[in-house]
Amino acid sequence: MKARIKWVEDTLMVAESGSGHAVVMDGPPDFGGRNLGARPMEMLLMGLGGCTQFDVVHILRKGRHQVTRCEVELAAERAETDPKVFTRIHIHFILAGPGLSEKAVERAVKLSAETYCSASLMLGKVAEITHDFELVPYNQ
Repeated sequence: MKARIKWVEDTLMVAESGSGHAVVMDGPPDFGGRNLGARPMEMLLMGLGGCTQFDVVHILRKGRHQVTRCEVELAAERAETDPKVFTRIHIHFILAGPGLSEKAVERAVKLSAETYCSASLMLGKVAEITHDFELVPYNQ
């Protein structure tokens, strides 16, 4: 896996993935940024959310469960002093699907957290990561 980050000006950067996708990152105004993109640490948190969501949906579908909605909300706390690593991360899944059971979702979340999500397993070395989920009504 590869990535390339090009500095544009001040704290503005354009990141390009090895697969050819680009995202803009920027710093806050108090560090010279113009707030034109996500912060690098926000990207890390969003990457964790995307990684675990990918797993959960894949696991559920592989088990022949229909998933019509899956959102992941993340809340993180960081250390007060440098390096300001994540110290706690809470991941909340919101799912819907016809006949989707709590047992199936609980299993998928656990498998993602403990076996498949590389981002969770890496960040879990420095941060306490917790999970919960809610099933919301399936609307056709």
